[in-house]
Amino acid sequence: MIKHKNPIPSTHKKWAKEIAEAYLDAKETIMFAPLTGQKMTEKDLYHLAPAVCLKFRGIKTVDKILKTVTQVALSNYIANMEINKEPLSDPYIAFTFCYLASHFDLDIIDEQQFESIMGYLEQKE
Repeated sequence: MIKHKNPIPSTHKKWAKEIAEAYLDAKETIMFAPLTGQKMTEKDLYHLAPAVCLKFRGIKTVDKILKTVTQVALSNYIANMEINKEPLSDPYIAFTFCYLASHFDLDIIDEQQFESIMGYLEQKE
């Protein structure tokens, strides 16, 4: 497990609040995309979830860590998109999935916590 500075949410409601804040943090980058010659919409925000995870956990963003967490999160997203296309087509749920997958890859949450939090948040949508 990578050492993190910021506390982990202890309830589903606290996770929901943090993920909403993380999503808004990622969403703020959309307006800057044209400055880098990129097009970005809310549908693309799931790509940013691993970086936002590191930011919210207070983990120093080292290229190797960011690359690994991003690869794992996006690989899991792609694999699950084939099985669960409908829920993951929602930009917020896609971001949530990748955000939690990043926490899972960092050994901050386990598979049971991942599934429990995702289930709770999917019901809220």
